[in-house]
Amino acid sequence: MLSSFFGYSQQQKDSVAENMLRYQRYNGGWAKAVHGQKISYDHALTKEQVNQVVQEKNLNDATIDNKATTKEINYLFEAFGKTRDSAYLLAAEKGLDYLLNAQYDNGGWPQYYPDSSLYRSQVTFNDNAIINVLILLNNVANKKSVFAAAHARYIPRCRMAVNKGIDCILKTQIIVNGQKTAWNQQYNKTTLLPEKARSFELVGLAASESAAIVAFLMRIPKPSIAIKTAIKGAMTWFEQVAIKGYRLDHIIAADQPTGKDAIVVKDPNSTLWARYYEIETNRPFFCGRNGVKKYNLKEIENERRAGYSWYGTWPARLIEKDYPRWLLKNE
Repeated sequence: MLSSFFGYSQQQKDSVAENMLRYQRYNGGWAKAVHGQKISYDHALTKEQVNQVVQEKNLNDATIDNKATTKEINYLFEAFGKTRDSAYLLAAEKGLDYLLNAQYDNGGWPQYYPDSSLYRSQVTFNDNAIINVLILLNNVANKKSVFAAAHARYIPRCRMAVNKGIDCILKTQIIVNGQKTAWNQQYNKTTLLPEKARSFELVGLAASESAAIVAFLMRIPKPSIAIKTAIKGAMTWFEQVAIKGYRLDHIIAADQPTGKDAIVVKDPNSTLWARYYEIETNRPFFCGRNGVKKYNLKEIENERRAGYSWYGTWPARLIEKDYPRWLLKNE
């Protein structure tokens, strides 16, 4: 009766959260896809599908790629806040255990855990994987909003993990001619040296991931001198490598294998950044599935040219709004 009086029922269920419980692996994490198909939590599962999902709980395909695991934990904390269903909170906390167990001693996280095949064991900033983890753990450590529901034992553990993660970020920032610049997408899990991942993801300074890293560092209250230096170095680099006077257009192209294309056109009112820059030269580069570096987007195959984010405006907000505000507080 009391639960109904306060506006919710202890028996209230969230269909999306229920599916997340079914797909959670025994190690606490989640896969990003099953049998080659992206997981959708919005659709009701048949009895046969539920049985199959349960039978696959022991697979080692859990990952932080494409927001997997962090997305589910975030949602489950929200669902618990609305329904007070303890199963959602317990699953979210089990997810936190997964993330905390997956962290390396050097502070980084692998893209997959425990699967260490191919490039999956690399310290992975690609597609903001580590940054998504750090934002989540920081929310728990600071008991922000719905994350305050986490058991008190997670606060010091998450705080320590975030501090180690920040230390990893600082150690992996690439220095060129004595100047701090940006970050590569992946690093060797032992040496923390930059490494390539997929055939078209070569070693280089990555503007997209670096922008997300800097945005995270700017949220840290009372930043250390090391953090301030890292931010300032990266912001200087963003300004240096900006490609002014151009924009990227995605167009319909009936003459191309995919029926679409990506082209760079002149536009005096636009500024772009390349996804990758050579570390020593700051020269933008591109790569197809054959692994051969090119310096013109037109020179790689249409499938990769139109199917990957080779240009973007990722640092624009940092330069125009966030960095000026941050300087006012931290100069």
